[in-house]
Amino acid sequence: MGTCELCSRNDVETTVHHLLPKEMGGTFEPTANLCIPCHKQIHALYTNAEIASRLTSIAELREDAQLSRFIKWVRKQPATKLMKIKKSNDRRRKRK
Repeated sequence: MGTCELCSRNDVETTVHHLLPKEMGGTFEPTANLCIPCHKQIHALYTNAEIASRLTSIAELREDAQLSRFIKWVRKQPATKLMKIKKSNDRRRKRK
């Protein structure tokens, strides 16, 4: 259990998010510990190419319009709640 670096919720299960996706050369680049809902939301909204081009820091992720709305909502959720995350319609139309 830890703290999510994106939404700042405490006592959540965290996963390692590569700020620069591994397939884009980020294997040994900086990572962030994110709660599962935040991590899933990033990948549901954006392709790895989009993440690599403009969302490679916690600050950039927090400032993103779609993610900031999600973060505002998820902060109010209990740490034990795991919610379903669906790919956005835009993301569904895009390839990896």
